[in-house]
Amino acid sequence: MKIEKRNSSFRVRKMLNGKSYSFTFDHKPTKAEIETALIDAIEKEKVASGFNMTFREACERYSDTKKNVLSASTYTDYKRMPNRFPEWFLSKKIDSLTQDDINRLINEFALTRSPKTCRNYHGYVSTVLGTYRPSFNLSTTLPAKKKKMPYIPTEEEVRAIVDYSIGTDYEIPIKLMCYGLRRSEVCAITAEDVEGEILHINKAKVRSYDEKWIVQERNKVAASTRDIFISKELADAILEKGYAFNRNPDNIYKFLASAQEKLGIPKFPPHNLRHYFASKLSELRVPDVDILEMGGWETEHVMKMIYRHSMIQDEKKRYFSEKLTQNLF
Repeated sequence: MKIEKRNSSFRVRKMLNGKSYSFTFDHKPTKAEIETALIDAIEKEKVASGFNMTFREACERYSDTKKNVLSASTYTDYKRMPNRFPEWFLSKKIDSLTQDDINRLINEFALTRSPKTCRNYHGYVSTVLGTYRPSFNLSTTLPAKKKKMPYIPTEEEVRAIVDYSIGTDYEIPIKLMCYGLRRSEVCAITAEDVEGEILHINKAKVRSYDEKWIVQERNKVAASTRDIFISKELADAILEKGYAFNRNPDNIYKFLASAQEKLGIPKFPPHNLRHYFASKLSELRVPDVDILEMGGWETEHVMKMIYRHSMIQDEKKRYFSEKLTQNLF
């Protein structure tokens, strides 16, 4: 680093990674001021280089810079995201994008996508632009949210499915999902995760960008990493096999769909057994904090506002109906 005094100003030259940077100050700068000026210059270069990229190139660059810090499933979703956007938008240069372009994009998505999907796509656009064109403040009008509660299977329906699975390769995964496990967690369970009647949940089986199923370890501080108690019978079954489920995870969907058709019960995906888990524990008056921990939810919002909503509404309806009945009859 070289500092030169020129009349009433000071000129600083600094080399970094083979490139020379020059700054002028009206006073003799401190080391901290020089470092701040250098960081600002580097950030401006990043923004300037981003302006010359198309939106597709910006997406690819963004996902690549996050590869080592994102989970395999999130990274895969980021890499696939550009394929969900129209070509006219992907080919536009970052510096030429306008609010009108964003409005047009969301308007097109709104014709065939749900409000939630539109909001997710807009959030992705906002994140990419926030990285490579931070001065662009979006003011997009998004589709109104639609209130859609997930179907929560009844105890009779869940019991019928569990009974139907007994003796098959799907008995263990179906029962584990009734304990609140996600499909990805179920498919990663091995005998090493069983300790007595305690099940250690610390990894997930997800699909990578190259379409291969991989087991990914979870950070120990993540909410999804947890220990739960299961029945001795179920623990022994996992120990005997050495795993919970070693086939293609997608087969669980197919088995459940087949079971629902033969049993004549409503169609719902395996994840809805997790909804049943949350609502059942709440019905049993298990404290929210314990449900949160047992299910591996990071915040109460999802658990309370989605999984428990239907049950809470039913309780209110039943209460008011009973009051009306008492008063009238």
